[in-house]
Amino acid sequence: MEITSIINQIGNTPLIKLKQVSELTNCNIYGKAEYFNPGESVKDRAALFIVKNALEKKKIEKGGIIVEGTAGNTGIGLAVVCKEYGLNLKIVIPKTQSIEKKNILKKLGADLIEVDAVPYSNPNNYIKQSKKIADDLSKKHNHGVVWGNQFDNTVNTEAHIVTTANEIWSQTAGQVDGFTCAVGTGGTLAGVSIGLKNKNRNIKIALSDPMGSSLYSYVKNKKLESKGSSITEGIGTARITKNFEKAIIDDAFQTDDTEALRLVYDLIEKQNIILGGSSGINIAGAIKLAKKLGKRKTIVTILCDDGRRYASKIFNKEFLKSKNLPVPKWL
Repeated sequence: MEITSIINQIGNTPLIKLKQVSELTNCNIYGKAEYFNPGESVKDRAALFIVKNALEKKKIEKGGIIVEGTAGNTGIGLAVVCKEYGLNLKIVIPKTQSIEKKNILKKLGADLIEVDAVPYSNPNNYIKQSKKIADDLSKKHNHGVVWGNQFDNTVNTEAHIVTTANEIWSQTAGQVDGFTCAVGTGGTLAGVSIGLKNKNRNIKIALSDPMGSSLYSYVKNKKLESKGSSITEGIGTARITKNFEKAIIDDAFQTDDTEALRLVYDLIEKQNIILGGSSGINIAGAIKLAKKLGKRKTIVTILCDDGRRYASKIFNKEFLKSKNLPVPKWL
């Protein structure tokens, strides 16, 4: 792959100091700006590793098909990577996901299958439907069909051990004291926790969880229990994935949408950084971790993606009012 290839731009994203929350906590809180990736999200990393692994293992060749169930961002990352390798892409996505993400997927050439949003326990869950589609297609396709399986394919975790963790270590000159992020597949938290702990086992790793997810309860009480709900997309789950199983977690924090969105809106006003709701959950977790670790510590979190791909929700006054969520004065 030539050096000018777009997939060579995946990773090595900037580490940005979040000024207001750093001052609030008397710590140095940094965000890994994953919206600088070609597909504008952290999921580009897993997408690249999943496709490259399938190609290296001869499971697929040019003209083959990648099938994946996704809330959107992994699909967008896969669309960028598949186009580069001459692969076709079929995406199964819940109807509840933002119209912006679905439109991006279509523009990037993905074949989109929208399904009802149902729990993982339901056989019609989007992840299970994507596996069935991959299995059916593989019986009649000559160039290979691969189910991405981002939730339980631990190549996802490997992507973040190799790239994200090493980048954070290098960008902080090894002075990182804590890391936190939310979990969708679990790959980012698992990979970064393993990568950083391998370098310094004293680095504290925390889960940042939205309401409606069962993982906070699992980390704290070893029980998969949930309460409340969240408008955030792609994070929070009611099951333990193969990727999440690998995560080395010291603590967990839970944040509601009101707190998360206030942080998102504040960052737009103060630093001109436009992020999605999951980044708000992550920043809230970083604040809580910083307060727990004490002053002058260095905390890193993930700025997952660009907020404009959720404009119909988080920048929609009527939608926010319908959910009793804060409306920024400039909206």
